[in-house]
Amino acid sequence: MDFEPYRDELVAYCYRMVGSFHEAEDLVQETMLRAWKARDRYDHTRASLRTWMYRIATNTCLTALDKRTRRPLPSGLGTPSDDPGAPLTPALDIPWLQPFPDTRFDPGTRTDMRLALVAAMQNLPPRQRAVLVLRDVLDFTAAEVAAQLDTTVPAVNSALQRARATLANTHGIDEISEPDDPKVRATIERYARAFEAADVPALVRLLTQDAILEMPPVPLWYRGSHHYGLFMRRVFDMRGTGWAVEHLTANGQPALAAYTPEPGGGHRLHTLQVLTITGGLVARNVVFADPAVFRAFDLPERIPAGDFGPGR
Repeated sequence: MDFEPYRDELVAYCYRMVGSFHEAEDLVQETMLRAWKARDRYDHTRASLRTWMYRIATNTCLTALDKRTRRPLPSGLGTPSDDPGAPLTPALDIPWLQPFPDTRFDPGTRTDMRLALVAAMQNLPPRQRAVLVLRDVLDFTAAEVAAQLDTTVPAVNSALQRARATLANTHGIDEISEPDDPKVRATIERYARAFEAADVPALVRLLTQDAILEMPPVPLWYRGSHHYGLFMRRVFDMRGTGWAVEHLTANGQPALAAYTPEPGGGHRLHTLQVLTITGGLVARNVVFADPAVFRAFDLPERIPAGDFGPGR
């Protein structure tokens, strides 16, 4: 009995459930172990192996989520700041939402992985979250989900209705930015060039009026191109010019790894930025400075002088 073909999609599923890539990998490993121990009890006449694996993964996630606080982004915790000079004090006691490293997994696993959507899903009760993902993302039938959750079809349908209603009232989750769209690529290229040059006016011209900038694990966040620009001016005043960026994707969205220049030459990893593009402009930038996130994306901590070239 081979469970490995399901590993990637199960990691994506567990990530949607718990909001942490590293925890999702651990939960899938536990799922594989549970499945191996229970392999003699698997009955192919009652469910496919994939459905059975999702039942184990769901129970594993629900157990992990029991009595646990949700993983938020800063914008989900309070009002935006209007002080570009506010202290950048990390809140390390908060289990922040993490991004998902696309390139490490099969593209087929990344449906509906947008960061804002995953963040909104963290507000749902865990069982509603499971029903929503299993039904709306993974296309399991109501009967299959009922069996996976040891409940009834009417209960599944009711939970799905409540979950959809909650998400319908959440702003920004329908914003989609496909990294391969030529218009999106052009916007990202212009943003990257402006960022590398520390050109704040050029960056601001690429923002929507209500653009959001947030920086977990720092709990403060900014709304609006004006405050976004003021904060970026502070960053460049502190770190200087001559930045370098590496293009990648996260959660099915365009992303940039930003490297700050070092006095002796070369560049050092500063942040991973996950961007949402709407109408050819940047509507949201979630900037991660967590070393654990860097490791998940296999990002080098330092790039020697001369190693950044065209198209990197």
